[in-house]
Amino acid sequence: MDVEVPAACPGVQSEQAGKASACAGCPNQSLCASGEALKDEAVEVIGKRLESVRHKILVLSGKGGVGKSSFAAQLAFGLAGKDVQVGLLDIDICGPSQPKMMGVEGEQVHQSGLGWAPVYPLDNLGVISIGFLLQHPDEAIIWRGPKKNGMIKQFLKALLLLLSFSSSPCRMLAGGTSDEHLSVSQYLASSKVDGAVIVTTPQELSLLDVRKEINFCRKVNLPVLGVVENMSGFVCRKCGVESLIFPPTTGGAQAMANEMNVSFLGSLPLDPELMRCCEEGKPYLPGLHTHTPEELEMMEMIEMMEMMMEMMMEMMMMLKKKMEMMEMMEMMEMMMEMMMMLKKKMMMMEMMMMEMMDMDMDMDMDMDMDMEMMEMEMEMMIEMEMMMEMMRMKMA
Repeated sequence: MDVEVPAACPGVQSEQAGKASACAGCPNQSLCASGEALKDEAVEVIGKRLESVRHKILVLSGKGGVGKSSFAAQLAFGLAGKDVQVGLLDIDICGPSQPKMMGVEGEQVHQSGLGWAPVYPLDNLGVISIGFLLQHPDEAIIWRGPKKNGMIKQFLKALLLLLSFSSSPCRMLAGGTSDEHLSVSQYLASSKVDGAVIVTTPQELSLLDVRKEINFCRKVNLPVLGVVENMSGFVCRKCGVESLIFPPTTGGAQAMANEMNVSFLGSLPLDPELMRCCEEGKPYLPGLHTHTPEELEMMEMIEMMEMMMEMMMEMMMMLKKKMEMMEMMEMMEMMMEMMMMLKKKMMMMEMMMMEMMDMDMDMDMDMDMDMEMMEMEMEMMIEMEMMMEMMRMKMA
């Protein structure tokens, strides 16, 4: 039977869903009010596919043009250079630049019955981007929010990368604008994301948006691993003097990080060599005999990121163990309560039997049944005691 939707229905996405006056009398009022109507099955599917991926990182920014794509690309190259399996997912739907920065422009993803196969610039580095789905690199993508969200969902649900990297210790996710951030945080809600690295430039205009981005992450319960200040200066390769191209007027990213109580991961100066590597789709760090200050900064940042990922993994393991112990304690308490109830019942039955014997009543059949029940309950008590002993040994 078709149900007529009220003309003033606020919709399931609204905070007033099931609570507005227009919802009165609607058969779906309780469903909307409970929030069940908003649940997306894709969240659970994506969570299961990402279960075996050890580390998941989002590279975000509150503003365009600060270098998040360059940073994500070189961070992926840097981690892959340490023999780590890395997947880079470019979710900047309207401005995909990873195909160019990874040196795989013009390649295409292949779709099969199992999903989409990514493009591999290196044996242990897989990349997926909407740029691989375009007929021409200059083709414009003019999509509204719902269509972009649908593509992100499809990326996360159908990637063969998640299957081929079933034991991958690290996975990178490069972000786009606020629409993409909101979609990713929603779809990865059950995937235990390690956190977000937020990229900014020193100017207050950029820092204003980064403060909002940090608050956004906190609002959606996404941990912030730290802030990276990009384009912080320029070191002349001839004289070694550093010039501040964008002088910070309010202390820069480090002061902002201290103010917002988040980690400051470091600063990356401008470097023509980095620009050349991004243009040619090459790694910035490997194979260089002498390291410039910019390269050293990037290397230190990658090492710091690896340390933070390992610390996050250790904390998650400790938390999991603690939760398992709490569950075992709850089970033991329940079993203790059941044992106490059984003991009380047995004592009552013994008293009844004693009274019957004193009264010299001929109730052999009833007594036989009672004896059988007592034996069964005694066996249950013994089994429960054995289970409790096993749980105690496991906890020890």
